[in-house]
Amino acid sequence: MGIFSTPVERARMRDLLSACLKLPPARKTVPGALMEAIVAHVHDARVLDTYDFVDVVDERTKCGWQVKSTKSTTPVTWKRAKLPNAENLIHESRDSESARQELGREILQFCNEHAQRSMEQYGLVEIGYSRLIVDNDTLVYFERPLCSQARPQVFDPMDFFWTWSEPKKTVTKEQLPALHGVHRHTKKRWWAWHGLGENQLHFTGEREWWPSAENGGFRMEMPKNDELISFRDLLPLLDSQL
Repeated sequence: MGIFSTPVERARMRDLLSACLKLPPARKTVPGALMEAIVAHVHDARVLDTYDFVDVVDERTKCGWQVKSTKSTTPVTWKRAKLPNAENLIHESRDSESARQELGREILQFCNEHAQRSMEQYGLVEIGYSRLIVDNDTLVYFERPLCSQARPQVFDPMDFFWTWSEPKKTVTKEQLPALHGVHRHTKKRWWAWHGLGENQLHFTGEREWWPSAENGGFRMEMPKNDELISFRDLLPLLDSQL
């Protein structure tokens, strides 16, 4: 037993997703709260409904999952990285290369410590990533390890190089600069921290985790139109339960 779902559990996830997506008004999206409930149900675990790093915890196996479900075109917000000393770090990073790298390291260390707190608080031995991608009419699900007691660090801050973006002007307003984190090995941008705004840390590098094959996950199609349940058909079923 661990963070990876068994074939039976994955089949149960597919069945539950298919059933939920046949109901109105669920059509072209799967809310994160719904996916958390499904993951918890198939693992006989519980949804925390908190702002902890993990969303679902299984006390029996001492495993936890961070669960995310978005459309393929939606940026993934890893967390709101509100650093206690952000104002000073941002000010110093404007004119200092070393200060920019220090700010980037602080951001990722903030994320690592958040995961470690969840591991300690819930007595976990391992935390995994449970991810559903909604790509038009296709759902792709995969799982991967994030950290464990043996390997508590989710991200190595030394793997990234940080730089401030240029401000962007739109028709209505000027967008504030973001601190971008570039993966040193791939030269691709993985992070965008909006520390001058609402502190969202967008994780564009998450796409590097998307499976090129099944990798223990699954791929399924959205229910067809003729499989959908209308409100007219649903209401009598609900009324019978009252």
